[in-house]
Amino acid sequence: MTETLPAPEVYDFARPSTLAREHARVLELAFETFARQWGTQLTAKVRAVSQVTCEQVQMTTYDEYAASLPALTGMVLLPIADVVPKGVLQVPLDAALTWVSHALGASKPLPTPDRTFTPIEQALVRKIVEDALDDLRYSFGGLLAHDVTAGGFQFNSQFAQAAQKGDLMIVASFTIRVGERVAPGTLALPADAVLPQLGEAAAHVTPADARALVDAQLAGVPVGVSLRFAPATVLPSQVLRLAVGDVLPLPHPQHRPLTIAVDGEPVGTAAVGANGSRLAGIVVTTTSEQPA
Repeated sequence: MTETLPAPEVYDFARPSTLAREHARVLELAFETFARQWGTQLTAKVRAVSQVTCEQVQMTTYDEYAASLPALTGMVLLPIADVVPKGVLQVPLDAALTWVSHALGASKPLPTPDRTFTPIEQALVRKIVEDALDDLRYSFGGLLAHDVTAGGFQFNSQFAQAAQKGDLMIVASFTIRVGERVAPGTLALPADAVLPQLGEAAAHVTPADARALVDAQLAGVPVGVSLRFAPATVLPSQVLRLAVGDVLPLPHPQHRPLTIAVDGEPVGTAAVGANGSRLAGIVVTTTSEQPA
């Protein structure tokens, strides 16, 4: 049975700031709890079966977060007491308008024009957001020590001034299903409002330090080392006729050291020796000492 390995994650050396693994797991659990609570709340408010699923939690700068959003979208700014950057709850405009039509009694989602909210729609969406913030406070508990409120609406992701470009944000991505309609959504919270409750803040590693950390990590990774004779060249017909007891001569002189190879790459030469009752290789040269 072949084991399926997880897909590798790309590491951006230009943005080495990231969440510690134990911090990421705590936040994932909190956002997953929030997603379940919000889905239940949406079902009650919009009168359509709803489900919210947390897909990913990551830490990024506000500039990168804003750049990842559509140019025209629904953003509710979330002022947080004693914290300068604001949080953001973002959903597509057409998805929010669908929720409003369900809340007003539509059995099927009505066509949603590509426009911003009217004052009445803003009031209805604000109520949905305020209920979601109640779920957020319950789900995060002590992780969110400051009060979060629903602030103003923004519809252009590039002009929304929720935070400075370099401010770090904890961003959770969601899939929101309301009736038959599925839409993406995001919730961004300032790292300054969450990380202090997790203990030691995530380390900020400079690009220069990142190189040293990678080198140190690579130095501790186990690798396979082998001693190799010079390879022999034979015909396929000879290989097919090989039998037990046959002698296969190798073009390797007895006085010549063996090649030291690490995962197939030569790194030096060694003579055959012994270490107690075991065979060993005595290093004769290394790659830096060998002639070019």
